[in-house]
Amino acid sequence: MKKVIAMIAAAAVLGGLSVAASAQRDPAYAAARAGGEIGEQPDGYLGLVGAASGDLRALVNNINIQRKSAYTQKAQASGATVEQLAFTSGCNLIAATNPGEKYKTPNGVWKTRTASAPERDSRCV
Repeated sequence: MKKVIAMIAAAAVLGGLSVAASAQRDPAYAAARAGGEIGEQPDGYLGLVGAASGDLRALVNNINIQRKSAYTQKAQASGATVEQLAFTSGCNLIAATNPGEKYKTPNGVWKTRTASAPERDSRCV
């Protein structure tokens, strides 16, 4: 079981972070992230923190479509479910946030990352 979890974690990191890295090249993404308009969620997807323009909604939807595609490919290759990979990616993406960036806590509250570790689901490894 631990081996499966480790495989899921490795695949999720590679899948989730590669999508995040490609999104970071988009100046609109970087500005929205720095401005606290979007943030990482425990489910592995990007979320809108408040009201958003149509352009920002479209950007977030596009990134989430790319993430789901990456999770699906990794799930097929590893034998895990898409949900397992998305959750593990959410754990890792929240852990990788920088101070000042937004993330959603396990109880659904948007928080701004400080220098301290972010609040993550107790199942995150």
